[in-house]
Amino acid sequence: MRNPYEVLGVAPAASPAEIQSAFRQLAKKLHPDLNPGDKSAEDKFKEVTGAYDLLSDADKRKRFDNGEIDASGAERPPQHFYRDYAGSDQDHPYADASGFADFMDEEDAFAELLRRGQRARANRRGQDMHYRLPIGFADSVTGANKRLTLPDGSTLDVKIPPGLVDGQTLRLKGKGMPGTGTGDFGDALIEVEVLPDRRFTREGDDITLELPISLSEAVLGGRVRVPTPTGDVTMSVPKGSNTGTTLRLKGKGAPRRGGGQGDQFVKLKVVLPKPPDPELEAFVSNWAGGKDFNPREDGAS
Repeated sequence: MRNPYEVLGVAPAASPAEIQSAFRQLAKKLHPDLNPGDKSAEDKFKEVTGAYDLLSDADKRKRFDNGEIDASGAERPPQHFYRDYAGSDQDHPYADASGFADFMDEEDAFAELLRRGQRARANRRGQDMHYRLPIGFADSVTGANKRLTLPDGSTLDVKIPPGLVDGQTLRLKGKGMPGTGTGDFGDALIEVEVLPDRRFTREGDDITLELPISLSEAVLGGRVRVPTPTGDVTMSVPKGSNTGTTLRLKGKGAPRRGGGQGDQFVKLKVVLPKPPDPELEAFVSNWAGGKDFNPREDGAS
C-alpha cells in the first residue's frame, strides 16, 4: 500500500486540519455516489479513506510515523531505529481526531454523505447473480421444477410457474453472492429461455397445433388423438373437413394472468398416403363428381 501522506498529498508534518482538508477535497471528487459506475474512482476513494482513517487517528498516526505499523495498520516487526517525522520521540504533538465526527460538528451535509457511504460499504448487500435456464415448451405452459447447475458446480432448484413466457426473469431471493458485514445476500436472477416445439406455437394465452389427418378422416370424420402440453386428448373431426379447418380445445392453452386458461386451436391438414395408393387413384379417375368440382372458383370452399 502507498504511504498515506502521499495518498492524501500532504507533508508528514501536516496538521490535522490540513489532513482533514486534503481528504475532504479528494473525497468530494472521488465519492462513489458522485461517480456511479466508475470503478477507478471507487478504488481511489477506498485508498483515500484508508489513508485518512489512519492519519486522523493520533495514536495510529504516531505508530505509523514510528514504523510500528504499516500503511494498512498492520503490525511491523520490532525495529531498533524509528523515523520520527516530527523530529522527536516524545508523545506525538498532533491533536486527537475522531474521523467523520469533526465534519458533523460543522453540520456539513457532505460529511453525512461520507458517513452513510462508509456504513453502506461496511454492511453492503451481496451482488445479484444472473443465469440463463432453457426449458421445454410444455414446461413453460404447465409449470415445472428444474435444477440449474452453476459454473462452480453447485445447483439451484428453480420453480417454473405455469404460463411463463420466453425471456421472463425469475428472482430467487437470497441466492446470490454474500454481503459484507450485516449486509444481506444478493439474489439469483434466472432468465428463462423457452425452447421451441415444432408442434406448438403460442400467441398470448392461446396455443396452435397443426394436426395431419388422413383423407378418410377428412371425408368421413372420426375420433383422433391430439397432443396438448398436458398430454394427449381425443377430439372429433367432423365429416367433410379440409386442410385449414380449425377446431378448438377449450381450456387447453396457457394459464391466463387473471385466472382461467387459454384455448388450443387445432388446424387440420389433409395428408395423402405415400406411396400413392393405386386403388385411390383408380377411384378418383372414375369419380365424375371430383372432376366437376373446382376448388379455385369463388364460393367453392
